[in-house]
Amino acid sequence: MITPFGTDLKIDYDNVSRVIDFYLAAGAKGFFANCLSSEMYFLSDQERLDLTSHVVKYVNGKVPVVSTGSFGDTLASKALFAKKVRDTGVDGVILISSHFAGKDESDAVLMEHFEQFFALAGDMKLGTYECPSPYKRIISPEVFEFLVSNKNMVYHKDTTEDILKIEEKLAVAKGTQMELYNAHTATALQSLQKGGKGMSPISGNFYPEIHTWLCNNASNPAKAEDASWIQAEISQMEPLISVPYPLSSKYFLKKRGLPIELVCRAKSKIVTPEQQRVLDAAHETFLGWCDRLAITPVAILQKSGR
Repeated sequence: MITPFGTDLKIDYDNVSRVIDFYLAAGAKGFFANCLSSEMYFLSDQERLDLTSHVVKYVNGKVPVVSTGSFGDTLASKALFAKKVRDTGVDGVILISSHFAGKDESDAVLMEHFEQFFALAGDMKLGTYECPSPYKRIISPEVFEFLVSNKNMVYHKDTTEDILKIEEKLAVAKGTQMELYNAHTATALQSLQKGGKGMSPISGNFYPEIHTWLCNNASNPAKAEDASWIQAEISQMEPLISVPYPLSSKYFLKKRGLPIELVCRAKSKIVTPEQQRVLDAAHETFLGWCDRLAITPVAILQKSGR
């Protein structure tokens, strides 16, 4: 999820609710609140909790909600914050892999720290996310097998961008409680066909209807040609819409009718005229995709002030 802010840089909860309505209407089957796209590193602990709580309450059980909970300088403080996130009512507390070992530390250290955290955190549903920040820590098959052996581990957001590594994880997860969600658009179709539970890419914050269609039709023989075609299209589009993200997604959603401000706390502060032209063209391309795939784009009704 993105986080709408007002011009005062405070979280705009009315527009958070509108964004939720939009995602649900587009077919989203779950929400990852307080993630990198949400600008979580630019939120205070209280804002992370308040935002998560708002999403949980507004979604009201329609679909699962997960949220990052591994903030803190020590394993004990991470466990304490994770409990606070759990208490908002989320369906899973997400652990950033690079929060549990330094860049130069081994997988043995990573697993040891995870194990210590599990003991401190107690009984709660958990997930992992190979977040690119503070650095991207890819979870190896050995570490993944260790994680999957914990029955509380139910979610993994994968950012390897490598279908062979994704396949290795899917083989480990097969028949277990662990669900894998791929963040990499270029391997979307393959990962879904090979057992991935779903997708969690940044382009879900631009045109979620397309990802809903792909998730629903990835293994449908009657839609194989269209699936291959849209896979190629979204792969080409992703690098274009990624600049300057997440502000680019707010521009795109505003163009689609969501009354959100073009405001971020993250480094991206403006959408240049050239970037606007790219995003305007991307919007036209998206409408063409919808025509070919017989998708009706979500209509966003502006609330009248009169």
